[in-house]
Amino acid sequence: MTLTYDEVMAALEAAGSEQTRKTYLRHGASEPLFGVKFGDLRPLARKCGTDHALAEQLWASGNTDARLLACMVADPEEVSEAELDTWLDDIDTFILVDTFVAEIASKTPGRRARAERWIASDRDRTAQAGWDLMNYVALSDTEVADGYFEAQLEVIAERIEGYGNWTRRSASNTITGIGLRNDTLEAAARDTAARMGPVEFDPGQTSCVMPDPIEYLEKTKAYRAKQAQKRVAKST
Repeated sequence: MTLTYDEVMAALEAAGSEQTRKTYLRHGASEPLFGVKFGDLRPLARKCGTDHALAEQLWASGNTDARLLACMVADPEEVSEAELDTWLDDIDTFILVDTFVAEIASKTPGRRARAERWIASDRDRTAQAGWDLMNYVALSDTEVADGYFEAQLEVIAERIEGYGNWTRRSASNTITGIGLRNDTLEAAARDTAARMGPVEFDPGQTSCVMPDPIEYLEKTKAYRAKQAQKRVAKST
């Protein structure tokens, strides 16, 4: 049974807590919001199913919890480029940027050109989304030539100090994503990180950290190798 907008908003309000609301506020979210744990949004999203009309209603509410859920139920095949831009313009917290990119922008065709366009923006939150999206491109678009990503590393090295806090974090994570593609790009990522040196990151009132891009790369490679060994062991 399809849930109505009013039913979904009532479910969100019932699932909210003051503790989670305060956590979201510390992370830069704005009112109105109920404070629904991220883990409680996913089951509700499954109940809603893919419903782009509902997603648009939820987004229009301006409620942070509703907008997080909207990202989860929106249909990537129905969303337009203009709508993506409009939603991104509305976003005022990095939490929502991460979900927006992961759930919609990374699943909609044309993401490489979109990432480039957002990265070129003077608006810091838009650039953050661009680097988050470029990281998805690096991790999954296998047909893109190495030279393309080497150029992206140069852009990061040139601009990262001028970015705001969370955009620096997204750009740094993209260095890791590019370095994970192959040995050539790993060497380029290491060189970029070495030339940049430590990048300042202020978590404010949050417990968030910005991993060193090369340490993160090495940990990810070690994890992947361990998982590969487990798969081999299972097959024998």
